[in-house]
Amino acid sequence: MAARTDNFVSPDYFNVDELLTEEQKHIREAVRSYVKKEISPIIEDYAQKAEFPQQIVKQLGDLGCFGPTIPEQYGGGGLDYISYGLMMQELERGDSGVRSTASVQGSLVMFPIYQYGSEEQRKKYLPKLASGEWLGCFGLTEPDHGSDPSSMLSNFKDAGDHVILNGAKMWISNAPYSQVAVVWAKNEAGEIHGLILERGMGGFSTPTTHGKWSLRASATGELVFDNVKVPKENIFPNVKGLKGPLSCLTKARYGIAWGAIGAAMDCYDTALRYSKEREQFGKPIGGFQLQQKKLAEMVTEITKAQLLNWRLGTLMNEGKATPQQVSMAKRNACEVATNICRDARQILGGMGITGEYPVMRHMMNLESVITYEGTHDIHLLITGMDVTGMNAFK
Repeated sequence: MAARTDNFVSPDYFNVDELLTEEQKHIREAVRSYVKKEISPIIEDYAQKAEFPQQIVKQLGDLGCFGPTIPEQYGGGGLDYISYGLMMQELERGDSGVRSTASVQGSLVMFPIYQYGSEEQRKKYLPKLASGEWLGCFGLTEPDHGSDPSSMLSNFKDAGDHVILNGAKMWISNAPYSQVAVVWAKNEAGEIHGLILERGMGGFSTPTTHGKWSLRASATGELVFDNVKVPKENIFPNVKGLKGPLSCLTKARYGIAWGAIGAAMDCYDTALRYSKEREQFGKPIGGFQLQQKKLAEMVTEITKAQLLNWRLGTLMNEGKATPQQVSMAKRNACEVATNICRDARQILGGMGITGEYPVMRHMMNLESVITYEGTHDIHLLITGMDVTGMNAFK
């Protein structure tokens, strides 16, 4: 397939750029340039072949996209949350799978090691994860336990200076290529703890998940634990219970709120450009009312989401954002993005289903994004419980 030329221009209908610092804009431009140069020309080919472009791991590390909010002493960027959000927006504008690789590494692997790990764990793992020398993954979801992680079956038993871990996790991004896995499992008392596993531990395997129609350029797999001996110094000392994994998911969902809008922007920009070039009935289709309606609604929803994300980023920087606010932003972004993708596909007509344009790939990817890190319905119930005070989960 011929490499695609990336002519993306970002929509900014309400001058949101004026709310950003020069550093934030500089960071965004650096990631946007990277996506135009390294991701856009190759991503359709990798998606069609259902292959993970392994070279991006080192590239993302060099660019500072792994753990950008982690302090610099551990290899992170020491950046603020709006900068992090803009990075995720630009990466997902390229492809949701590329953003997933960065989200998992930063929010689900590096964040818990930094937040809940020992100083020894931080020094051992964080610099190698930040640089992209090591890739990490996060094991929470199980074959029979997705939205209800408290019912997980993965467990470990005390065996002296180590524990014996058994169980399985599935739908794990990065798993087939990871050197490190942050895994959540129950001890003999039924309490949930986080453990750091390394590739090569006996009985630990990461079979690849095949046959996906979504996130085809992302590596997805399982984590299988068959009497794995894990040293006790690999257990997080500073957290127990669901608080650990759920706090990681809050950080990752924040990145998705920005990322999904990146995919929406790419579809809008593609559809707008196409509407000005494609002629029917003697004029460009962008001159017809129904196409203008679609484009006007797209840019309206993108603008609303940009403002929501910026405000959420400001609250994150001030330490005031709630998990419930993050849930609302994640759910909103996914809904906006999936609707925009479908409208963009209609504007492109038959061309919209081909790999010559990015729209169908984004559309398929977002079917995963709308479900992972908390399904669309679960996030709705999180908001519902927050405003009514009543739990509809049980």
